[in-house]
Amino acid sequence: MIENPSYVRGASTPGLLYDTIGHALAQAAARWTDLVAVISRHQGRRLTYRELDAAVSEIAAGFLALGLDPGDRLGIWAPNCLEWMLTQYAAAKVGLILVTVNPAYRLHELEFALNKVGCKALVTATRFKSSDYVSMLRQLAPEIERSEPTALHASRVPSLRTVISLDVTEFPAIVPFEQIGALGGSPERARLEQISRELQPDDPVNIQFTSGTTGAPKGATLSHFNILNNGMLVGGALRMGEHDRLCVPVPLYHCFGMVMGNLSCLAHGATVVYPSAGFDPLAVLQAVATERCTALYGVPTMFIAELDHPEFGHFDLSSLRTGIMAGAPCPMPVMRRVLERMHMREVTIAYGMTETSPVSFQSDVEDSIERRISTVGRVHPHLEVKIVDESGRIVPRGVRGELCTRGYSVMQGYWAEPQKTSEVIDASGWMHTGDLATIDDEGYCSIVGRIKDMVIRGGENIYPCEIEEFLFKHPKVQSAACFGVPDAHFGEVLCAWVQLRTGEQAREEEITSFCRESLAHFKVPQYVRFVDAFPMTVTGKIQKFVMRERMVKELGLGE
Repeated sequence: MIENPSYVRGASTPGLLYDTIGHALAQAAARWTDLVAVISRHQGRRLTYRELDAAVSEIAAGFLALGLDPGDRLGIWAPNCLEWMLTQYAAAKVGLILVTVNPAYRLHELEFALNKVGCKALVTATRFKSSDYVSMLRQLAPEIERSEPTALHASRVPSLRTVISLDVTEFPAIVPFEQIGALGGSPERARLEQISRELQPDDPVNIQFTSGTTGAPKGATLSHFNILNNGMLVGGALRMGEHDRLCVPVPLYHCFGMVMGNLSCLAHGATVVYPSAGFDPLAVLQAVATERCTALYGVPTMFIAELDHPEFGHFDLSSLRTGIMAGAPCPMPVMRRVLERMHMREVTIAYGMTETSPVSFQSDVEDSIERRISTVGRVHPHLEVKIVDESGRIVPRGVRGELCTRGYSVMQGYWAEPQKTSEVIDASGWMHTGDLATIDDEGYCSIVGRIKDMVIRGGENIYPCEIEEFLFKHPKVQSAACFGVPDAHFGEVLCAWVQLRTGEQAREEEITSFCRESLAHFKVPQYVRFVDAFPMTVTGKIQKFVMRERMVKELGLGE
């Protein structure tokens, strides 16, 4: 064994919670009965912990009345709203596995997600921004126009039986969400009590789609134990308590919102504040000022948008003290403005991945600004981390290598993909993140790159392989290679080099429009270049670093 190895182990306190999310909610309602649990400003709604627990129980009984059973997969395809939280907790109380679907997903991606894990039901908005969800569902499952509630049989999504809409629709097959709570009677309530006694903390409760480190989207399967404890520990690092109010403009479909936001507040009796359905910097400023929020989450681009908003100076943000900035590195000038102009002296930096529930490193509220800029903090309690070389051997402190995590937070695996799971979780239980990192003598971790070529655009992960495979479906495309290039606003954006079939011609807009019709907006290439060939190694591998260098020079982009 080498001297001074890059291995760190987190504290053993506070103790881990061996509990289910439904029981944790019931305990929170008993302890913080009349404190406000959630405020959804754009809906004009707020619930105390007692009201939240009661509403969740009614909806959970309604889910049972709809024929949903423990272990069934329930998808949710909607922007941030109160119903999202109600669905999250009601699904957990029934023992359902909540499948979080990105609200930016288009038809192609929705079909993949529903079929990948066999969703039996789907909670959906009717529309959001440019997405007409009901229209897309009618394309995917035209049978919905002539089906009865809970009896959908769609050829393209054979597992799907029930669709629940957050709004009233013209189709009788679609159940309005507002009616769910009235569906459950005495038998369902009795069964719910039985289920609550039988559920185990190690039961799966959430599937989140991620490109991970090895390719196309996979369903990272997380347990009550995984995410309840990560939420508790993230909130603990912020010194969160029952007098805190956390503004959550980040999306709930991702761990940042549903774990670090919802569950952190649940564990500490704090209030969750949703400023708007989707990110709106003005709505964030209004929410913080009006609700006197003490904490705020976001990726760096969100904080920049808030700071640069023309009405920024009109709002009193003095109630803020802490929060989390994650998803991308934060420039020093931005961090200084957040600390000084937004009063977030105790803002922290966090690092993790969906497969680790998600946070494994977080800075301390008392860390220096330099530490918060150059590192992602120190390891979380109850976790082990090591840095290894290409052979899997641990490296000395300060030496670059792949970051590996082990402990309570590591996912159960990729849904129905044991081979893909074994590629990232080794026989000793280490999750291989695919990120290159260093750990210094004081235990601070710095992320220095990625082994794979995953692109992170403003906190959204994009795996080029997925986009390349989709571009191959275009009738004019012979081949495609996608990679990230620097961007001043998003940190990184996607660039596609496209090789057309012989005799074909195309314009950049034709390719981007093709992507925009079926892919989430953040996956659409910012730049498209038509080429006759790709730079290759002698063994036939595409040299994406060469392509990136050429684009940086051509576009005059800074790193």
